[in-house]
Amino acid sequence: VDREWIGAGERTRKMALMFVETPSLKRAVSLINTLAPAKFPLLIQRVLQKLHLTNERSFTEEEEEKLQAVFEIDARDLKLVLETITFFLQQAAYHLAKPSVLSQQLQNVGLSEEKTAVIAKSWQSSAQTVVEKLRQTSFYPKQLDDVNWRLNLQMAQASKSRMKQPNAMFEFDISSGSQSVEKVQMEFTHEELYEFYKQLETIQSQIDGLSG
Repeated sequence: VDREWIGAGERTRKMALMFVETPSLKRAVSLINTLAPAKFPLLIQRVLQKLHLTNERSFTEEEEEKLQAVFEIDARDLKLVLETITFFLQQAAYHLAKPSVLSQQLQNVGLSEEKTAVIAKSWQSSAQTVVEKLRQTSFYPKQLDDVNWRLNLQMAQASKSRMKQPNAMFEFDISSGSQSVEKVQMEFTHEELYEFYKQLETIQSQIDGLSG
């Protein structure tokens, strides 16, 4: 894996938490741990190959039926397994995670050493190609077209105070393909705007890492 883009990402995140244990995630991890090991590496490789194709499923309906038979799980559980594995790998790409970091965080949410090793090994061999493809696409279909903003002053809430509190008003123009533009309005206090700015700085660092 290219040390340049990995290093850039790691400097900005320092073991950022990639996965949060939810009931759904716990169930998915439990299912993944029980999957037959023989075909599991091929499943991971297919998901990695299709990761950048947001509107295309990793497997056809016919292939999913075969996977149900191979792994002895029903369609609903297979759907959860595939969605969760896709999520794991999307997060690894987003965080530009080293294989060792990905491995540690997968184990932290209960994934077995065997399944973790398969995912981490596949990520190590495919990460650079996957990230390069993801640079040219987006996980999300909606795009930001334009931003308008203005400053606003309002009186403080305290009855005896005459201090004016500055707020920033934003209007985001969001488009989705050929659909009409959606306008999203947001209001920030000084403190909220500063926190938002810091998040944007982090995002910019991650984009720089992908572009490096």
